Amino acid sequence: MIDRRKFLYFTTGLGMALGYKQLMPVYGQQPGDIQPSSATPEYPDLIELFIQETPFTIGRKTGKAVTVNNVLPAPIIRWKEGQTATIKVTNNLKEDTSIHWHGIILPENMDGVPGISFAGIKPGQTFTYQFPLNQSGTYWYHSHSGMQEQLGHYGAIIIDPIEPEPFVCDSAKRIPCGNRDYVILLSDWTFENPHQIMKNLKKMGAYYNYQRRTVSTFFEDIHWRQMRMDPTDIADVTGATYTYLMNGLPPESNWTGLFKPGEKVRLRFINASAMTFFDIRIPGLKMTVIQADGQNVQPVTVDEFRIGVAETYDVIVEPQDEQAYTIFAETMDRSGYARGTLAISQGLSAAIPDRLERPLRTMADMGMDHSEHSEHSGHDMSGNSEHSGHDMSGNSEHSGHDMSGNSEHSEHSGHDMSSEDMPNFDWQINESRNHGRGQAGTPMMVKNRLNEPGIGLENTGTRVLVYTDLRSLAPREDQRQPERELELHLTGNMERYMWSFNGKKYSEEKEITFYYGERLRLTFVNQTMMEHPIHLHGMWMELDNGAGKYKPRKHTVIVKPAEKMSVEVNVDARGKWAFHCHLMYHMEMGMFRTILVSRRFANAVVDRAAEVR
Repeated sequence: MIDRRKFLYFTTGLGMALGYKQLMPVYGQQPGDIQPSSATPEYPDLIELFIQETPFTIGRKTGKAVTVNNVLPAPIIRWKEGQTATIKVTNNLKEDTSIHWHGIILPENMDGVPGISFAGIKPGQTFTYQFPLNQSGTYWYHSHSGMQEQLGHYGAIIIDPIEPEPFVCDSAKRIPCGNRDYVILLSDWTFENPHQIMKNLKKMGAYYNYQRRTVSTFFEDIHWRQMRMDPTDIADVTGATYTYLMNGLPPESNWTGLFKPGEKVRLRFINASAMTFFDIRIPGLKMTVIQADGQNVQPVTVDEFRIGVAETYDVIVEPQDEQAYTIFAETMDRSGYARGTLAISQGLSAAIPDRLERPLRTMADMGMDHSEHSEHSGHDMSGNSEHSGHDMSGNSEHSGHDMSGNSEHSEHSGHDMSSEDMPNFDWQINESRNHGRGQAGTPMMVKNRLNEPGIGLENTGTRVLVYTDLRSLAPREDQRQPERELELHLTGNMERYMWSFNGKKYSEEKEITFYYGERLRLTFVNQTMMEHPIHLHGMWMELDNGAGKYKPRKHTVIVKPAEKMSVEVNVDARGKWAFHCHLMYHMEMGMFRTILVSRRFANAVVDRAAEVR
């Protein structure tokens, strides 16, 4: 018998606020924290969710959203590590739907990908998901059907750990970080039908790029035109059609979270957008990153970080003054932003910070910049850079992550970042450039770019998070060397709006084989001028970022233009799993594969034919 108090039923009326015609998200109904510090949360044994269409209004314009229990974003689900999650999902749409539990390690048939792990949920049907929760952290859930994710079908997941949080803000009192705890869920909303957006992009890849340069730069851009590229091509879909939301609210609605001066405030950032990268800053506050993709990392304090589509980052901030602070999430292409406020009371707001300059693609993004000291690289390796948190010489007075292993900080990091652990950050010849009609304008050279903050963040004069900052809080248990390597090429043709792996879309090549029990190195080579968030279902990817036995786990990794980088995977989940770019329109165009995890017989030789190079 299920205890009534543990039965979570989000009523369809939840989220409708008096005086509003639009949906009012659960996240925005009240300024209070997810869990008051004095309260003990209840963890439901059963959750019931209803998928339906609901009107959604911004300003004077109303469209139709695909919602969960009538709210956008979907309700926050909070579980406890060690419990068994049971969720009944009823489809009240006129089309199929599904829910994928992003970043949750679970049985194959519970992963929620139609055509791979189950058949989907037909109109009028109810499907019951049930799986054990053997992890903790911040995750999210979303549809994997019919581009419904673009229309609002997404929500946050918090899994509280069995053991106390390892991050202590008051060592004397053993007070965990985060007296207040807020989800900051970012998304991109459009009143256009996503299928129409797809048609527009197929007609012209730059359809939504309203920042293209004029005829005055014709000769300056001639080499770009010859390669059928555009230096302003930062995002496929932009503020020309998108309104950027924070917890379901547009910038003018100003989502607000409350604090008392001196409190530690935990912010759980989730990028639930379909196509948008955000650059996050809170002017006047430092952010200490404590989790990436739900996994604990050694704390690193930054001024700003980029969050790719489908990634999550948990940070701690400590506002000291009785004032308001703007949480500012600017899009990578600078075509718009989401914003909210941390304040001591409702109704307060802080100034919108100065917008960053619109970035342009450079020779490095084309794989043509072979200088270690490129003016575009944004990271001076001599130790004099303003971004000295990424100084490779160990001479920077501010360096918290000295890569030589000789820094006074390195003894506290739990491991020595010796040179043999470090990836090779030098340019190297791109040895595989012919991928047929599915690829245009391949880079001449490629390199590992994990130590770079990304386009537009190179010369901000602030401390920006980079992937080489991320180190697992505890060493990985499995220290085996990879026994096999697969090289996968990220390919595309922006002009024809074709996206694929190895020059072939999903309909042309469907499966990649992993062998159960192996430790596999996956090497990604980005042959395009776009950043790609690559997501592996069912298994963790350990980022090969020079952290040695402290490699951070990620469910989604961002691969920059002309980048060659690697992850390592313990293949510990039998069955079929989705693997794809998490830019929704790239995935829909064919940048998708099924991972088949099969048994490798003892007498079998590694099938080199399966190694795609």
